[in-house]
Amino acid sequence: MSYAESDKALTVLKRQPETVWLNEVSSVPTQQALRDLQTAFGNFFAKRSAYPSFKKKGARASARYTKSGFKFEHGRRLQVAKIGVLRIRWDRNLPSDPSSVTVIREASGRYFVSFVVEAEVEAKPMTGESVGIDFGISRLATLSTGERIANPKHGSKRAKRLAMLQRRLAKKQKGSKRRARAKQAVARCHEKIFNSRKDALNKLTTRLVSEFDVIHIEDLNLRGMVKNHSLARSLSDASIGAAVRMLEEKAERYGKQVIRVDRWFPSSKMCSCCGHINSAVVLGVSEWDCPKCGVHHDRDDNAARNILAVGQTVAARGFDVRDAMPSGREPS
Repeated sequence: MSYAESDKALTVLKRQPETVWLNEVSSVPTQQALRDLQTAFGNFFAKRSAYPSFKKKGARASARYTKSGFKFEHGRRLQVAKIGVLRIRWDRNLPSDPSSVTVIREASGRYFVSFVVEAEVEAKPMTGESVGIDFGISRLATLSTGERIANPKHGSKRAKRLAMLQRRLAKKQKGSKRRARAKQAVARCHEKIFNSRKDALNKLTTRLVSEFDVIHIEDLNLRGMVKNHSLARSLSDASIGAAVRMLEEKAERYGKQVIRVDRWFPSSKMCSCCGHINSAVVLGVSEWDCPKCGVHHDRDDNAARNILAVGQTVAARGFDVRDAMPSGREPS
């Protein structure tokens, strides 16, 4: 069914007594929902995503309004079709008039208004500095400069409270008001964890993009790593994938560069001083001595320095990462 066919079906539904309530809301967000459905099916048939699923009533919900569905006046007054003027607590001034407005209700019961605006982004000043970053679990990130960034572990800090709230929810009778309140409490706890994690990653990635022009990172197979049940919870709590996405987005926005090093490059096993590859270094080893030159290494510090070195070599000469390895050795 195409968008045009689903739009005609919506018009028929609005005239039927059982679904006449569809007229109580503006036609703009319902049509936008049909467009989103068409996009979802297009992605499914193109094998870019899974089959579209129905939204749950208590989960996150949103309504998107185009210019015909809202009025924005004096930079502060927002009027939405069939709702009226919204009382908004503004956190910033908009740089231009919005082209669309999305009203969002989170599962925790909080409401937000999101605007699409045009804004000019100024590139951050160039510093001439490069850095290699090794992401991990015990430490969120280790920089080739020697800086070590601790893993905040936001999920672990609130794990006990989340478990207690989930036990309360499990004991409530389905369909009761107390169950609805307990469900909202669980959603608020999840929201706090998500917001804390997102805030910390945003501050970290913004600082890195401001201080360095070129950032070298390892191309980790995060989907494969999460399948390891011993690491899955810690990896999800660290949100390394979100940190990498933020880095790449902000680097593109501010005129900086992110270079990924091949995931098979033995950054942790190779000595950053002499280039010897120590196959005895396994996952649980945090410190080791090079059997060839005798230098003592911290696993993450050594990996960050190797990522920087091979990333600079690849960027400067256009080599494949395997060609940049000493003696042409294959990773082990």
